[in-house]
Amino acid sequence: MAIEADTTGTPAPAAGDPAPDLTLKDNHGRTVSLADFRGEKNVVLLFYPFAFTGVCTGELCALRDELPRFVNDDVQLLAVSTDSMHTLRVFAEQEGLEYPLLSDFWPHGAAARAYGVFDEEKGCAVRGTFIIDKAGTVRWSVVNDLPDARDLNDYLKVLDTL
Repeated sequence: MAIEADTTGTPAPAAGDPAPDLTLKDNHGRTVSLADFRGEKNVVLLFYPFAFTGVCTGELCALRDELPRFVNDDVQLLAVSTDSMHTLRVFAEQEGLEYPLLSDFWPHGAAARAYGVFDEEKGCAVRGTFIIDKAGTVRWSVVNDLPDARDLNDYLKVLDTL
């Protein structure tokens, strides 16, 4: 089930909107900023609720299995949750995830709030995906409720148009 906004009413950026910048630590403690990719790569920015949960693990492993299509000279995948950097490191090692898992742990959910995908009641991001072009503009987005998995083929169709 697609949803329009988070529980605070902050709308998710729509196609044509500038992508809110974010700077977070990845699962190895490196600082990653959306601005790092401006002018260089299109970005698939994926918010997910929690590491080690069934639907999230399934989605992230599906991306892992198609990784050359999501991490290459033209595209960078960034996956964001409110888990700690240390939790994300163990999760990535356990599942063989070789793309950045970004920690929106503190201030808790700030990036998810900026993208309108933070669920205040549950304290985590809902399933929001944003495809951002090299100019930093959102070209496509989908926001699903917590139990609803996304279809990565939808991302590929959009990436093929950029």
